[in-house]
Amino acid sequence: MTYNINNKGYYGEFGGAYIPEMLYPNVEELRQNYLKVMAEPEFQEEFNALLKDYVGRPSPLYFAKRLSEKYHTKIYLKREDLNHTGAHKINNTIGQILMAKRLGKHRIIAETGAGQHGVATATVCALMGLECIVYMGEVDIARQAPNVARMKMLGATVVPALSGSRTLKDATNEAIRDWINNPVNTHYIIGSVVGPHPYPDMVARFQAIVSEEIKWQLKEKEGTAKPDYVVACVGGGSNAAGAFYHFLEDTEVKLIAVEAAGKGVHSGESAATSILGKEGIIHGSKTLLMQTPDGQITEPYSISAGLDYPGVGPMHAHLYKSGRAEFIAITDNDAMTAGLELCKKEGIIPAIESSHALAVFEHKTFKPEDIVVVSLSGRGDKDLETYIDHFGL
Repeated sequence: MTYNINNKGYYGEFGGAYIPEMLYPNVEELRQNYLKVMAEPEFQEEFNALLKDYVGRPSPLYFAKRLSEKYHTKIYLKREDLNHTGAHKINNTIGQILMAKRLGKHRIIAETGAGQHGVATATVCALMGLECIVYMGEVDIARQAPNVARMKMLGATVVPALSGSRTLKDATNEAIRDWINNPVNTHYIIGSVVGPHPYPDMVARFQAIVSEEIKWQLKEKEGTAKPDYVVACVGGGSNAAGAFYHFLEDTEVKLIAVEAAGKGVHSGESAATSILGKEGIIHGSKTLLMQTPDGQITEPYSISAGLDYPGVGPMHAHLYKSGRAEFIAITDNDAMTAGLELCKKEGIIPAIESSHALAVFEHKTFKPEDIVVVSLSGRGDKDLETYIDHFGL
C-alpha cells in the first residue's frame, strides 16, 4: 500500500476534485502545471532562497531536556514557531505565491481560521506586491484580533464570513465563491491539505521541507535520520502533512496525528473528525467529515481556532483508514495544560493548536530510548487572550 497521492489525485479512496463546472478551468490549469513549475530549477532556487533568507529556515530541532526528563523519553521539538509570521503556514504561502506569479495571477484570495494562514498570505502578497483578500469567519475575527490587525497592516482586505458557524468552514465557502466569480486573474491560496486535487498534494509538497529538515537534523543529533515517532496536531492537516511527508512510506517511523476533542469527543462540541467523521465531500474533495445522518455538515468546536474544521485532509483520512497513523483526540483542558507545561518547563509559549500535540505525553507512554519528534507548529502570541481567560492569569 502507498500513502502518497496517486496519479488520479487520490490517497486510497480519498481525494479527487469534486468541483462546480465553473471552477474546472482554474483547478485544471493548476493541476497541469504545478509539478512542472515546482521542478523548474529557477523555481526551486527562488523558493529555497526565500525560505532561508526571509522565513529563517532551517527551523531548529530542539531537544526538550526538562520535558524529556519528566516523560522518560527523548522529546525533540521541530520549531516551526520560529518561522517568520510565527507558524508553519509561511512555507506553503511562499510556494504558492511563486506558483501564482508563474501562472500570471495578480489577485490572491485566501481563507483563514486562526489567522496564521491569513497573515502568511498577506505577508507574501506584500512581499510580491499583489492584491490580497482574506476571508475569515466573524467568530474567528473576534477571537484572533491581533492577527486581523496584522493582516490589515500588511495591506490585506479582511472580509468577514457571516453565514453558518461564522468560522473556518464558512470562510472557505466565501473564498470559493469569490474564485468562481473571478476565475481569470485570481489564485486561491488554500492554507491546508484540503480542497480539490492538486491542492492537498501541492500544499503537502511545500510543507515537506519540515520532514526533510528533521531527517538531517536528527542524523546530526542522534546518528539516525529516523525518529521512532512523529507527532503533529491535525485540523485540515498541513503541518502534520509536512512533518510526516518524508516518512510516509517508512513504516518503521510511527505517525501520531492529534485532533481536537473539544469538550469531549462525544460531547457534541468537538472536532475529532477521524473518530466522528464519515465519508463525505467538503470543499472539493472526498474525505472524512463530521455530518448528520442525512449528510448535513455538523459544526465543529475547539478552543483552538486552527483545529475547528469539520473535515480532515484526504491524506490524513487515508492514514487513519489504513492504520498507518494513530489518531488521538485531546480535550481543550488537556491541551491548555500541556501548553502551560511547555511554558514552565522549556520557556516556550506554544500555539494552542501545537499544545494539542504536546498533550500526547499524558495519554501515551513512550520508551526511554524512543526518539519522539513533535511538530511545534506555531507560537502562542496569538492565543494569549485564550490562555489568560482559561487560567485566569
